Amino acid sequence: MAIIVNLDVAMAKCKISLSELSKKVDITPANLSILKNNKGKAIRFSTLDALCRELKCQPGDLLEYIED
Repeated sequence: MAIIVNLDVAMAKCKISLSELSKKVDITPANLSILKNNKGKAIRFSTLDALCRELKCQPGDLLEYIED
């Protein structure tokens, strides 16, 4: 099972930087970078909610399932 986080794509569409987004969603740039680079093992619903709110997208825009 592989869940891919397409945070970089959503950020590019909104033309927002990592540091700007981290301030808006109150997540450290380091933790946001972990998500952006697909190194994370989990994501809280509150984090997903904040990202969707700021990026004006749906959870499915950020998360994608790819079979191994």
